[in-house]
Amino acid sequence: MCTFLQNSFLAEIYTKFLHTPVQVSVGTFGIAKPLLLWVNDGLMAIFFFLIGLEVKREVLEGELSTKSQIALPSIAGLGGMVMPALIFIAFNYKDTFAMNGWAIPTATDIAFALGIISLLGTRVPASLKIFLMALAIIDDLGAIVIIALFYTNDLSILSISVALVAF
Repeated sequence: MCTFLQNSFLAEIYTKFLHTPVQVSVGTFGIAKPLLLWVNDGLMAIFFFLIGLEVKREVLEGELSTKSQIALPSIAGLGGMVMPALIFIAFNYKDTFAMNGWAIPTATDIAFALGIISLLGTRVPASLKIFLMALAIIDDLGAIVIIALFYTNDLSILSISVALVAF
């Protein structure tokens, strides 16, 4: 919940608003979820899909089209996953329960930084926007792989195979 609203008289109204059921249906097919899940699952998927398309364009013909140009965001993305996890481990290595959360700091929230930079428009160099987009994609894909490998009881080989074929 937004910190501002969490400590105000609007907290209950905001919470109820986020849990408002929203349904989309076509014929007999329908999806009904609370508004919060539509935002988290739907809008964020669209957001990262659009960023992925932009990064793909840059990899194919733009600022990330050579190995030397893509090396820095790749190293930064990996470092942005490894270093926070190592810091977490350094502070929590004696607590076996807390160590279960080592992967939490691997997923950085670059979406917020990208939103702010987009608002600044042409005052921010395109190369910085591209660097952050590439870093966000690499970091998020890494976090998804970590979650899939270390935080699931059983991997779906069929789903992984379908994803690899689609890729």
